[in-house]
Amino acid sequence: MTPLAAFEEVIDASGVAPRIEAMLPVGVRARQLTARALLAGMCLAQACHRPAHLTRVHQALVSLPAGDQRRLGVIADWKNGPHQLTYRQTERTFGLVADALAKDEPGGLPADQLQRICDDLLEASVPEGFKDASTSLAVDWTDLESFSRPPPRGTSDCADPEASWGHRKNNLLRSEDELFYGYYFSAGIMMPGENSPAVPEFARRATLSSCRHDPVRAFVPVLTAMPAAGIPLGDVLADSGYAHRAAAAWALPLRAAGAQLVQDLHPHDRGPKGTHEGATIANGNLYCPATPRTLLELGPLAPGATPEQAAAHDAKTAEAARYKLGRISADDADGYHRVQCPAAMGKIRCPLRPSSMRLDRGRPEILNPPEHPQACCTRQTTTVPPEVNAKTAQKHDYPSQAHRRSYARRTGAERAFATAKDPAANDISRGWCRLMGLTPLMLFTVTLLVVRNQRTLAAWNTRQAENARRAAAGLPPRTRRRRRKTLTVLATATRPP
Repeated sequence: MTPLAAFEEVIDASGVAPRIEAMLPVGVRARQLTARALLAGMCLAQACHRPAHLTRVHQALVSLPAGDQRRLGVIADWKNGPHQLTYRQTERTFGLVADALAKDEPGGLPADQLQRICDDLLEASVPEGFKDASTSLAVDWTDLESFSRPPPRGTSDCADPEASWGHRKNNLLRSEDELFYGYYFSAGIMMPGENSPAVPEFARRATLSSCRHDPVRAFVPVLTAMPAAGIPLGDVLADSGYAHRAAAAWALPLRAAGAQLVQDLHPHDRGPKGTHEGATIANGNLYCPATPRTLLELGPLAPGATPEQAAAHDAKTAEAARYKLGRISADDADGYHRVQCPAAMGKIRCPLRPSSMRLDRGRPEILNPPEHPQACCTRQTTTVPPEVNAKTAQKHDYPSQAHRRSYARRTGAERAFATAKDPAANDISRGWCRLMGLTPLMLFTVTLLVVRNQRTLAAWNTRQAENARRAAAGLPPRTRRRRRKTLTVLATATRPP
């Protein structure tokens, strides 16, 4: 299938072209360039590693074979004979589309009709055979710099008034952030489920927001709208930048939409954070009041930890899990659930629960029970309201081995942005798109993700075919070569003459 045919199939499956055409004004003379052909030209320009310039879109359309140009209306019959599309016609149609999809009063967030059209385009770029392959999403945001220069000091007038100052990592040795002028680009990337086979890492949702808006709050409505579109939410993998937001801004809406959070906790949210009915609140769970403080203050495993250090860390998190109050009911309609003392559940030995003292001594034992027991120690069960651990509760105990392995899937979001910022392909750094405003930038950004999904699908099919060929030949699947070089390897390498 040719690239043009693939892009036309995505555009037709999304159904966005007729909807856009219905929004455009009707002139005295019919437009030669339709919205469908414009979207196809934008995808073709990105597929050829061209920057997001309208001149490149025009070049991509007029470079097609004559038959395709006729079919798309790039060449049309006028009264003086065949007429080929001009750049001014391309600019005119794109301007009409951008105006129709923009807000009447721009405020730095996409209009509802623009977001829906971008969602439908991205969803149509995911093949039918993979739509139900996984419900897990890795989410993140990155910077998208505007081509406009920032306004001078003391004024807000500039060529792109919707853009704003934002912070980004500079990837240098120092850990400082640097300022940039533009937008936050958020995306949700499909990842495999836990203990499930690999899937292509398709971009399923994306949005753009001015840096004056919180990217987390801007992306939440996009994610929570997915179940209504027939796409259930499963694991949502996010870093501490998402987890540190107020519960009402991130965790609660995602849980209400059916998502299970797997996220890194911000350092300020780790460790003991108060009590509920005497039980200690820590790392998204309730623990016995007699839990050793060192177990409650465990942090995540260091990236460069040795196997021995990892085993010791996992042993401590497994011991901490024994002190955790066990859930004995699911959340009701109001978000309440019930938990039980770990001694009553047979996980630890405690004199306050005489039946637990008959357990084997391999379990932890409370040697000095409190003289005046807390409510969680005397009651058979404890009711937990939704506001307790609303911000930090997640699928796996933090920072256990199960959480670490599940959270490792979040790197798919980093890979997606790395391909979008690859200088050898479509580098979205400043100058990639010279159009001003959120709507033009978002249209080009989403078409770039559509192209990336097609590249991901092609690479996946090639890899699967190679694995099938090797399996038929009795060979194991090809594995990735380790490219990381240690200091020892560099120090002992032979110097060239």
